[in-house]
Amino acid sequence: MPMKKDIHLTGADLINMCQVRVGDLGKYALVPGPLERLKAILRKIENPIKNFSFFEYSMYTGTYEGIKVSAGNGGRYSADNAICAEMLCAAGVPNIIRTGTCGALEEKMQVGDMIITTDVIRGDGVTPYYVKDDFKTKADSDIVKALIEAAKLFKVTYHVGTIWTTDAFLRETRELVEEIKGKGGIAVDMVTSAILTIAQLNKVRAGSIMVVSDNLMTGEMGFVNPKYYDGETKMIDVAMQAIKILEGR
Repeated sequence: MPMKKDIHLTGADLINMCQVRVGDLGKYALVPGPLERLKAILRKIENPIKNFSFFEYSMYTGTYEGIKVSAGNGGRYSADNAICAEMLCAAGVPNIIRTGTCGALEEKMQVGDMIITTDVIRGDGVTPYYVKDDFKTKADSDIVKALIEAAKLFKVTYHVGTIWTTDAFLRETRELVEEIKGKGGIAVDMVTSAILTIAQLNKVRAGSIMVVSDNLMTGEMGFVNPKYYDGETKMIDVAMQAIKILEGR
């Protein structure tokens, strides 16, 4: 017996199961990884109301200086965030911004610095199910510009460029890192590829800003460094300011 549907579950199926209608979510959606960062974002949003919980991930919608904004913890990996991105796109959210963490691939980069994505080297296991190898995953140029403008306003140290997304956190070998650097990669994460690729396919504007948590070149681990937590707070401020900038254009 063949399957009754071409795809077993779609993003539209999931939002219907969660009783979310098109228009229920915000004009802008912020997608952090862990729940702790989501809580920090929600403290910036006025009157956040939970829209749904699914697979231990939750989405809330409120306002930020009169702008309807949603925020949800998309998880730490590409597979998790692919589900989140599918649901946001199906719900009609026109702008998505990832607020995450990454490892630096340049010696000069410091823990707490900001990384703003322009395009992605896809090393995850999710996007091959969506696109061919020669597909160019890119961030929306307007979102990139807004994030840069906001970063300048807050006077944070930021870097702009190509991000490498991988699923193999413990296999970031010297040989592979050098290969990625040769392709122009400036940082590595485990999420951006999935969000930006799925958004691109759905003609949804998407971007990614991340704080440096560690440096693969120097071996520095900054996950418990106060500079990392300070950078995380500033990253949220920059993302919120970028929303204001985008709304004003």
